[in-house]
Amino acid sequence: MPARTFQGSLSFPQDAHPALTIGNFDGVHRGHQALLARLTERARALGVPSCVYTFEPPPRRVLQPDRCPPRMTTLRQKIDLLHGQGVDLVIVEDFTIELSSRPAEWFAREILGARIRPSALVVGYDFRFGRGRQGDAEALAGWMPELSIEAVRPYLLPGEDRVVSSSAVREAVAQGDVTRAAALLGRPYAVEGVVIHGDARGRTIGFPTANLQCDAELLPAPGVYAVDVDVEGGPQGLRGVANLGVRPTFGKLGFAVEVHLVQFSGDLYGRRLSTRLLQRLRGEERFSGVEALVAQIHRDVAAARAIPSP
Repeated sequence: MPARTFQGSLSFPQDAHPALTIGNFDGVHRGHQALLARLTERARALGVPSCVYTFEPPPRRVLQPDRCPPRMTTLRQKIDLLHGQGVDLVIVEDFTIELSSRPAEWFAREILGARIRPSALVVGYDFRFGRGRQGDAEALAGWMPELSIEAVRPYLLPGEDRVVSSSAVREAVAQGDVTRAAALLGRPYAVEGVVIHGDARGRTIGFPTANLQCDAELLPAPGVYAVDVDVEGGPQGLRGVANLGVRPTFGKLGFAVEVHLVQFSGDLYGRRLSTRLLQRLRGEERFSGVEALVAQIHRDVAAARAIPSP
C-alpha cells in the first residue's frame, strides 16, 4: 500500500481496519523501531495496512509547556521516518486541551471503535491514554474485547540494562555524545536548516562554510563535529566538519551552526541541508589567532576524513 498521511482521525477511511499503534514517537529511536517492526509484522499476517496514530503538537507542549523537552524531530521528519520503517499510514491528530480532557473510555469507543476501527493494536509496555493517562491496555481490553491487543516489551541495547527512550537520546545529544545517540537511534542524529548568508569569514581563511538557519530544537553541546551532509534535491553523504557554538575566536555572540564541506564547491544559499553528526572531534576553543585556528581546522578535516561512513 502507498504510504499516506491523514490529518485527524475523522479523515481516516473506516474500511482500512489497520494494525494500529499509538504514541508520540519523537526521534523514532531503536525502541520505537522494534515496536514498529512488530506492528508491520502483525499487519502483514492479517493482510491489512500498518498505521501509526500520533499527535501534533506533542501532548506535553499543550499540557505542560514549561516542562516540555526539546523535540528531536519535526513533524515532517517524524512522518518520513515512520514511513521509512515500513509504516503504511500515519494519522496526525490535532492535540488540544479539549481532546486531553476526554476520558479513556471515550477515546476507546470514539477514536478507536468509531473512527479508526483497527483490526489489531500493538502498543508499548508503558502505554497510557485518555484524561490523566488513566487508560491502559488492560482497561482497553475490557471496553473492546474483540480487539487483539499486544504490548511490546521494552527495548534494551545488547549488553545493557537501560531501556532505550527518547529522554536517553536527548541526554546523549545534549552532552555532545553523538556516538551514543546514534547507537540509541540506529542512525546519526541530524540537524537540519536552510543555508543563509553569513559574514564570509571562512572563505578568507580557506575554509568556506555553509551557515545554517537551524530549526532544530535539540542541539548538541558546543563543539566541532565530523558530519555527513545531504543537500535537499542535490548531492548526498558529503563529508564535512561542523562547528556548533558561538565562535569565540572571533568574539561572536549567539549559537551558530556552520558546516565546511571537505570536497564540495558550489552555491548552497537557500538550500536545505540535513547534517548528520558522526562524532564529536573536540570542544569549542578560543585560539590565539587565525593562524592557530587554521592549523586546528586542518587537523579537524583530517580527523573527519578518517571516520568511516556509517
